[in-house]
Amino acid sequence: MTELPELSGKVALITGASRGIGYGIAEALVARGDRVCITGRGEDALKEAVDRLGADRVVAVAGKAADEAHQAAAVERTMEAFGRVDFLINNAGTNPVFGPMAELDLNVARKVYETNVISALGFAQQTWKAWQKENGGAIVNIASIAGVSASPFIGAYGMSKAAMINLSVQLAHEFAPMVRVNTIAPAVVKTKFAQALYEGREAEAASVYPMGRLGVPSDIGGAAAFLTSDQSAWVTGQTLVVDGGLFLNAGVH
Repeated sequence: MTELPELSGKVALITGASRGIGYGIAEALVARGDRVCITGRGEDALKEAVDRLGADRVVAVAGKAADEAHQAAAVERTMEAFGRVDFLINNAGTNPVFGPMAELDLNVARKVYETNVISALGFAQQTWKAWQKENGGAIVNIASIAGVSASPFIGAYGMSKAAMINLSVQLAHEFAPMVRVNTIAPAVVKTKFAQALYEGREAEAASVYPMGRLGVPSDIGGAAAFLTSDQSAWVTGQTLVVDGGLFLNAGVH
């Protein structure tokens, strides 16, 4: 990394942040001076991410997002390392199935919901109890445009993201005025997670976006930085669609 900015005094916990959107958000928050704890499943990938972001500003905790013991450990490590946890960004997610809802294995549906929704609630409960209830802060849940529209062949994922959007509304209502809770709903962002949606046909995939390109992690990083800043101090319970203008084409043939 280049020279680090002055510390902001704020601390964030970002789930699923060894790469992709989560890493892009971590990069944006570190760049403004926040200290960060990142989570992910792989120790090696997390170590590489910490090294790139700056080991004096970033710590990592490996584990599965849906594991309650991991949720507690991540919050505990953040508090131990930095003494506070102002911001929670729930980015960890899974999408293990591609196919019609009529043939969806219900056990797979349960796994998707557990990882994408219940884990986000678990982390929110942990950060609320550890710091935010008494000291305030902000939560940002990373959903998807699949949560606000039909999403052929990834219906279980879309269903879980719709639930995540409603989770944000419920928490925003319950945690006000101490903690603001908002959602970001991205369209296709160029990550390993979304690779199957554009690999080998990126130009074609991007052609339906008025902005002329797919998203990149820093696009979501910027949105998350705004929603965890004082500039958004009167914004809560909202879903920010970050889609390169894709919805502008809805109904246009």
